[in-house]
Amino acid sequence: MGIWDGRFSEKMNADFESFNRSFETDQRLVLEDIQGSLAYAKALQKIDILTMNELKSIVNGLNEIRTEISNQPALLKESVDEDIHSYVENLLVKKIGPTGLKLHTGRSRNEQVSVDTRLFVKKIINETKQRLKDLMWELIKSAKVHEDLIIPGYTHLRKAQPVLLSHYFLAYFEMFLRDYHRFEESFQRTDSSPLGSGALAGCSFPIDRKFLAEELGFSEITHNSLDAVSDRDYILDFLFAASTTLIHLSRLAEDLIIFSTPEFGWILLSDKVTTGSSLMPQKKNPDSLELVRGKSSRLIGNLSSLLILLKGTPLTYNKDLQDDKELLFNSADTVLECLHISKIIIETMKIDSKAAKNALNDDSIFATDIADYLVRKGVPFRSAHKITGSIVLECEQKGIMLAELSLERYKTYSLSFEDDVFKLFMLDNSINAHSVTGGTSPDRVKEELVRAENLLKSLIISKIKK
Repeated sequence: MGIWDGRFSEKMNADFESFNRSFETDQRLVLEDIQGSLAYAKALQKIDILTMNELKSIVNGLNEIRTEISNQPALLKESVDEDIHSYVENLLVKKIGPTGLKLHTGRSRNEQVSVDTRLFVKKIINETKQRLKDLMWELIKSAKVHEDLIIPGYTHLRKAQPVLLSHYFLAYFEMFLRDYHRFEESFQRTDSSPLGSGALAGCSFPIDRKFLAEELGFSEITHNSLDAVSDRDYILDFLFAASTTLIHLSRLAEDLIIFSTPEFGWILLSDKVTTGSSLMPQKKNPDSLELVRGKSSRLIGNLSSLLILLKGTPLTYNKDLQDDKELLFNSADTVLECLHISKIIIETMKIDSKAAKNALNDDSIFATDIADYLVRKGVPFRSAHKITGSIVLECEQKGIMLAELSLERYKTYSLSFEDDVFKLFMLDNSINAHSVTGGTSPDRVKEELVRAENLLKSLIISKIKK
């Protein structure tokens, strides 16, 4: 028997019934749905729709359902209900009788799904923030272990300037810190209770919406019933934050894939996160990183799908919105899994310091230092840039290093060159020269490591009230 059968004279087509059913997806919201129903039952008792004995019966029944499902999730597979809301209601009626039929007084599934989904998103955001913190701690640990190791920095995948490896790790720390704050902002916009909005016009009973919000751990209530039941911006916010996080993880994965190739070879991935080949015995493949990189496309696709889903949907609730949860759940699972795996990758990888130093054997990475040297001697930068470029070209053509070019030859390019030009070809000098705030000099990186640690220690995970 359907929950709206009074209006219909014909039985629903079996194929459409299956097509219309969302239980396989939204069963994941069962605990949130029970949580919402417990709060709503209390609110109904406050306005005398339920007696105290009826409230106790409903609360006991819902708690019993929650315990049974928590202990035996497989029970959900036995359901033939349309969605999780009708499932909980029908099961409650079976347990406590007609009193269970009162629970839906003044309440619509439109607001139920909204409150359930908001509770779920808040929970997932907190879990995601914790996973981000775990990953950021690993980046800091790696930065501290290799605090003074110099590596080539790249633009266009060409060696550009020397940088500290710790500076490199802190670059990703900054990305994930921004992701963390994006999730915080997403949490704030999710943290409004729609319960009491009815199907679209608001509840016709004097339900205490602020009481409901407090019971469910929301900081405030929504202020327009039409918007409350149709709003999915909070899911968009989460998907955007999750997509951006996966893009950052994908960039990190790409870097580590490249730096772990034999051609680079200064990142050594653990056997714990790599695979072999079914044919080629020598292979050690970075599958974990490739999977992270690949899954970023899934989240981008989910975000795009929800944007497209919403763009032509009129007020208020429409069944189109049923498809939002599959996108949400998939994205939530993916971002949590990828953050966890990325943490393990960083935690278990090794750095080949010798290989990293060997990657610095091309002293063309000091070319910018030469140009800056000339500027300090009074040569205009554009002239210094041209002079340095000509010197690099000559050395390339002769097959020699910049440090091997004689001072006499340097002077043919500019009389500003003196013996001290050869000090430029010392890695420490190059690194120390970049001492502005945010630069790669050891002093600045030490400061940023302290800052990063203090920031992480200060981050507080918001807790959902039970």
